[in-house]
Amino acid sequence: MSQNPDDFTGRKNPFRAMLWLGLFLIPLLVLMIFQLHCQGRLWWCSCGHWWPWAGNVHSMHNSQHIADPYSLTHLLHGVVLCGALAGVAARISWKWRFSLALAAEMAWEIFENTGFVIQRYREATLALGYTGDTIVNSLGDVLCCGIGFLIARRLGFWRSVFFFFLVEVILILWIHDSLLLNLLMLIVPVDAIKTWQINQ
Repeated sequence: MSQNPDDFTGRKNPFRAMLWLGLFLIPLLVLMIFQLHCQGRLWWCSCGHWWPWAGNVHSMHNSQHIADPYSLTHLLHGVVLCGALAGVAARISWKWRFSLALAAEMAWEIFENTGFVIQRYREATLALGYTGDTIVNSLGDVLCCGIGFLIARRLGFWRSVFFFFLVEVILILWIHDSLLLNLLMLIVPVDAIKTWQINQ
């Protein structure tokens, strides 16, 4: 028996569509939390403070609370995933593209917190004392990705491109790092950039 496509678009069955989305995302979220716990990630900052925001990227609090300046890079993940999925999966509803974007971000959070990637961050990027995200911080990153996706869906392609580079410039001026700089330093470290970042 063929599947009615409206079940996935939600046009005729919005509650059924939301149920399917929940059944898709909740197990993935539980799996992400379980895997991060197995990788040794703490639930919250070891300092014992329950702060929603940590603004100093050079402190022990970076990536340990719900949000920090790097949360904006995860916002940009959502912008990029919105555009990419609109191109390769345009035939499925935006809600399912949104769910796939969150699933991709959860997979990234697991990979980002492996020992190999943590060590790579410590060696090649501004995050010299990086020890991995807390679980709460990873949940905040997934939330930021979702918000970025929704912003991009609202803005459309060209305004999303402008928004992306605007956030990049803000991050470079603010913390001397950004999503693109971070990727560059992870893949092909540039000593001059690292020196500039550290000395600012």
